[in-house]
Amino acid sequence: MKRLVPRLLLAPAVVSLLAWMLVPLAMTVYFSLVHYNLLMPGRHLFTGLENYRYFMSDPAFTISLINTLKLLGAVIAITVVLGIGLAQLVHEPFPGRPVVRLMLIAPFFVMPAASALLWKYMMMNPIYGVLAQISMAFGLKPVDWLTRLPLLSIIIIVSWEWLPFAFLIFMTAMQSLDQEQMEAARMDGANALQRFWHLTLPHLQRSISMVVMIELIFLISVFAEIFTTTAGGPGNASSNLAYLIFKQALVNFDVGMASAGALLAVVLANIVALFALRVIGKNLD
Repeated sequence: MKRLVPRLLLAPAVVSLLAWMLVPLAMTVYFSLVHYNLLMPGRHLFTGLENYRYFMSDPAFTISLINTLKLLGAVIAITVVLGIGLAQLVHEPFPGRPVVRLMLIAPFFVMPAASALLWKYMMMNPIYGVLAQISMAFGLKPVDWLTRLPLLSIIIIVSWEWLPFAFLIFMTAMQSLDQEQMEAARMDGANALQRFWHLTLPHLQRSISMVVMIELIFLISVFAEIFTTTAGGPGNASSNLAYLIFKQALVNFDVGMASAGALLAVVLANIVALFALRVIGKNLD
């Protein structure tokens, strides 16, 4: 009875949680095996694995998969390198340091759609954007970022959003750095680069692992920035898997193929998460 009563009390919450997780997943699996078009909602013809074959044979799938991997690699590299650099710059006390820290962290609290609109109209607009004004001030021709460099534009926007997260983690880690060890290295004649390479960087290894692991998992589902700025274009130049699934479901009205794509994306996300937990997560032990 002592074991049965707690289990009975937990049962409603556990059942509700399982239903909340398993029912949508089961419906997605079902829709991925049938021909379900929103223009003909009453017809659910069984197609087996045809939706998966058509989705993976679509040229847009290969482009979107490559773009997803490029986005992951570029954003993680930018946020880790710049995050460590900014954390190193604001680590030593100076007048106004609390204000600078607050300003560096602030972009992380801006909603993705809002930050995408900010970059689209205020920064990257080829006529009145800040980057265009800077280019014209130096006598250069403004660049239409979202048309000529769409994927790079998305990478810049997403990096701007996630850089504060990496900076915050690295800044917190640096506060626990042994200052006596740093002072001893300084007295032994080690220069700033040597102290950073042999003391600071090894100390940040666990923090770097955590930042990479979290960003790997969350950046696979980047959508709002693409939808708000480039709409996956020109063509599929800036489309990722998440946006390709959206196009199949709500542009082509093909729920079956979109469900197949969503399950493939889940498999990819699990592979990435497994890689992060097995390889990178070892540094967290």
